[in-house]
Amino acid sequence: MIYAVANQKGGVGKTTTVNALGAAFAERGARVLVIDLDPQAGLTISYGVNPDALPQTMYQVLLDKAAAADIAQVIEPSKIVLWPANLDLAAIEAELIGQLRWDQNLTHILAGARDYDVVLIDCPPTLGILTTNALVAADMVIVPVQCEYLAFRALAQLLKIVDNIRKKANPAVQLTILRTMYDPRTSHAREVFDELHTTWPTEVLQTFIKRTVKFADASVGGSSIFQYAGASEAAQSYRSLCEELTHGQETPVNHRPRRKRLLSRRQA
Repeated sequence: MIYAVANQKGGVGKTTTVNALGAAFAERGARVLVIDLDPQAGLTISYGVNPDALPQTMYQVLLDKAAAADIAQVIEPSKIVLWPANLDLAAIEAELIGQLRWDQNLTHILAGARDYDVVLIDCPPTLGILTTNALVAADMVIVPVQCEYLAFRALAQLLKIVDNIRKKANPAVQLTILRTMYDPRTSHAREVFDELHTTWPTEVLQTFIKRTVKFADASVGGSSIFQYAGASEAAQSYRSLCEELTHGQETPVNHRPRRKRLLSRRQA
């Protein structure tokens, strides 16, 4: 199963979700690949890998100048495999845009990644070439949405992009919305929390992630929330998310066939 974690608004929990959800899948015995498509390399850094010291990253792989196996980093002790990024990715759009079917590059690369049960892609906070490649390759898009009004407004544009991807390149891609950074103590957060579910009742996941400093603390130490505070509510939330995404199956099936039924979407 290939999950693209995307939202053009930054600071909504994309990288945290890839890191923590990957750990949740690995805890259940899945073989997990995580891909950093953000030139800021937040996911790479969160695993304690220095992006500036890497001779090759997703930049070379997407341009067919290196094999994915050449850049793979095995993250201990979880055995998660990371395909890292660095700032070189910021220049890739000018090089890819002239290629034929540039939006299929990541799809072709992942066609050879049959050793993994779950692939999680951390997208940059834009709707450009890198995010488009991820959406075309994905079986499901997970959209983390911070429980605040501006994040709610930004969601509509991404949903339109996903609709276009369905029409032109990936008709079976599903979409789910994950409410993040939820602070039940504020009326504003509670209102947005409820409005998201009211507006997109079939897309919004039941699982939600509360605001906590534990995620930031874990990243500083180069570890996942499961290593840093495995018994915490934060870690349990991502275990619940993993359970919800897999419908309670104990072990994810390697590259499941895509479901034919598409999730409906209300117009924003």
